[in-house]
This record gives sequence, structure tokens and C-alpha cells, in this order.
Amino acid sequence: MTISLDPTLEVRCVQYRREFHMPASIDPTSRRILLHIGTHYGAITMPSDLGEQVRAHLSRAGILAPVVDHPRAKRWTFITGPAAPEGLGAAVSAELFRLYATVACTGCQVVLPSPEDERTGYRTWIEPPPDSAAALPPLEAVIEATRALGTRKTPAR
Repeated sequence: MTISLDPTLEVRCVQYRREFHMPASIDPTSRRILLHIGTHYGAITMPSDLGEQVRAHLSRAGILAPVVDHPRAKRWTFITGPAAPEGLGAAVSAELFRLYATVACTGCQVVLPSPEDERTGYRTWIEPPPDSAAALPPLEAVIEATRALGTRKTPAR
């Protein structure tokens, strides 16, 4: 069975690969653009309200991170440099779990916005990707900001 892909989907996938040097591919079944997590890329997804705080914190520190918004799920995905070879410890994983934050493991795939996603508002870029993977923030920096900001208690009203 041959599946024809939307030319705009193919163009966007090629753009991710050529302009942003992202190892993106199209899943023919779901018709989604996938970013492969591993050697050059990492990702962390969290609630959008925490994501806004993390993005502002990173920005104040001069760190820009590409961020994908999932408005219906109210979640943001930060695209980062790869995870450290030793991975996350149990305590850090548990803390992130309590904050509803998830780190994509090596071998996972993250869905990138397609033209159709952006048109419908299903998945959009808050901050577009840089021209090079070298410009990505370290995953550890985003995790550190997430942990620091997620544990802050907001004053009762």
C-alpha cells in the first residue's frame, strides 16, 4: 500500500532537516513529523504554566530554547541538547514526576509542528528552533530550572 504524503508536510520535514539540522522524519501512519531523541537532541515536557516560568527564567539567563506548545493538553515541550550518558537519578525523576514533567528518553520520538498543526492550533512553536543543535540549551539546565521553579509555592490569596 502506497501512502501519499502531503507536499507541505514533506516540505516542512525537509526544512527541519536542512535549515535546523534536526533528524526529523514523517510517520506515514499518523502523518506527523517526528524528531528522534538521542545523540544530538533531548526533550522535556511539562505543564504550560510551569513552562512559561521556565522559559522566562532561561531567557533571563540568556538561554533560548525551542518550545513546542500543545494548547489542548496545556503542555509545553522544550527541545534541548541530549541527555547526559548517566541519565537521571531516581530522586530527580521522582521530583519531575511530581511536577508532571517528563524527560524523553533516548530512542523516543517527539512530534514537531506541521503546517496543519499550526493552521489548526493543535501544535505550534512558542520559540522556533535555532539553526544549529549546538545552540540548544543543555537538558540539565532546563531540568534544573524546572525543579527550582516547580518547587516554589505560590502565596495563598
